Amino acid sequence: MSEDIKAHKKEWAKRKRIAVEIASEIHDIVEDTLWMDAVKMPELSEKLLAAVQEANSYKEANGL
Repeated sequence: MSEDIKAHKKEWAKRKRIAVEIASEIHDIVEDTLWMDAVKMPELSEKLLAAVQEANSYKEANGL
């Protein structure tokens, strides 16, 4: 595997990790603090959608 492909895969993994971290925040709210932190859900949902779209776009643009 070329260094270029490795670098793209590493960057794609980084972008996916960002989405997973946001999803984890949402999960924590649902599991632990829903009644106190429900107001955070719309913003986190928007961030999650944007992060997933960014990761998918990067994957597609780089042929991964």
